[in-house]
Amino acid sequence: MKIIDVIPHVLTTPLEEPFSFSQGWVEKRSTVITEIVTDEGITGWGESLCHGLQPPEIAASFIKYCFKPLLIGRDPFDAEVLWEEMYNISRPYGQAGAAVNAISGVDIAVWDVIGKSLEKPVSKLIGGRFRNEIVPYATGFYRKKDRDDIEAGIEEAKSHLAKGFNAFKLKTGFGVEADLEYIHEIRKAVGNEPKIMLDANGAYNATLARRILLESESDNIHFFEEPLPPEDLEGYKQLKNLTRTYVAAGENIFGKIGYRHWISGGALDILQPDLCSSGGFTEGKKIAAMAQAYNTMLIPHVWGSGIGLAASMQYIASLPPVPLSLNPMEPYLEYDQSSHPFREDLIYDAVRMENGKVKIPEKPGIGVEVNRDVINEYSVQVFQ
Repeated sequence: MKIIDVIPHVLTTPLEEPFSFSQGWVEKRSTVITEIVTDEGITGWGESLCHGLQPPEIAASFIKYCFKPLLIGRDPFDAEVLWEEMYNISRPYGQAGAAVNAISGVDIAVWDVIGKSLEKPVSKLIGGRFRNEIVPYATGFYRKKDRDDIEAGIEEAKSHLAKGFNAFKLKTGFGVEADLEYIHEIRKAVGNEPKIMLDANGAYNATLARRILLESESDNIHFFEEPLPPEDLEGYKQLKNLTRTYVAAGENIFGKIGYRHWISGGALDILQPDLCSSGGFTEGKKIAAMAQAYNTMLIPHVWGSGIGLAASMQYIASLPPVPLSLNPMEPYLEYDQSSHPFREDLIYDAVRMENGKVKIPEKPGIGVEVNRDVINEYSVQVFQ
């Protein structure tokens, strides 16, 4: 089998109601979907995460101009060889960021081809499944114009509970006092049972984040995600073990090389690589192995279209509990509930929650079929 084409599709659409987080306003949802075509008629799909403020055209350019010439005529079963060659060729101007983000989408598509060729879901090819379903937590709580933040937050929290979620993640990073009031009021409104997580998207330094951790301790926060920028490894070390709240980060750390000092230095309680940005399946399994070697929990970051969601579920299925035990702490599925016009339609609504859990797709590859009509509807012309 040979790769005969590599096509980066840039999908984007404006939001009817923009929303904000600590770093700015999200006006549109975008992504880069990689399509790999083989000479045997098997097509694979992958996704490179677009965080909401970054232009997807950057990752698409890496794929078209840097990686495609390397991949044409190659055997997709050489997945690790291809990964290392893509990393090496982009090393002078890559090593992290958009380069590894782009490699991630290509790698996922390569593994989708392999899975379809062998008629097995990817999870069965990267070690097997430790679980067939995952407990999700709801991501959302973005701020919108002309809404009272606390009132809207309480309303959203109750709506997630009504849908069957028992855990959700609050967007923070809007100022220490504002965040603390927001956390206190939502916890009071939903009671003590639901798990509450926080995500500041790197808005604070260690001094400010310390206050939030200490003053929200009575609110029983499960984990605090990205309280600091991803460059501040030493700051994270200062926060870890300060309270009962786990400290988490990782969506902006790239590959095994990026993760090595975070893991060996014990900087985090929970590692959060994003399959669609931190290296795809090939590198994701190496990050997981490093985490297991240091007995560190891993709960992947997931925020994108249905392709990224389905692929991430295959990855999560393969993650061993750390450590393995009779009643281990299982990884959650981050399940984005914010506005996304094509997330579900892109995969024919193949992923859904039932009875508080989400079943991992069983079909070959990443486990879902891709709707080309949606690709065509939301694609924008980038290259001539």
